[in-house]
Amino acid sequence: MAAMKSVVSFSLRFRATWLVVLLLVLIAQNDMTQSQAQSSCSSSLANLNVCAPFVVPGATNTAPSSDCCGALQSLDHDCMCNMVRVAARLPAQCNLASLNCGG
Repeated sequence: MAAMKSVVSFSLRFRATWLVVLLLVLIAQNDMTQSQAQSSCSSSLANLNVCAPFVVPGATNTAPSSDCCGALQSLDHDCMCNMVRVAARLPAQCNLASLNCGG
């Protein structure tokens, strides 16, 4: 039973990590058609990969590393907001139910 729980936990983390990567790639592709200033947004978002181990479902260490905090600190506010807006629109564009993140 413990082995099955471990496999399920790994599978969820694996999918969540790839979801983060997919979102970053989608945003980076969108930004490539924008100005030079927005290309720095893409690279800043790519730097957030170091935060993935702290946000995936089942993560045991929820305290972000100094690398993660540094990546977040260097991220432009508008860049982060645009990423969240794009991520929030994706389910509807894929004919899926909208996200409900309420606690």
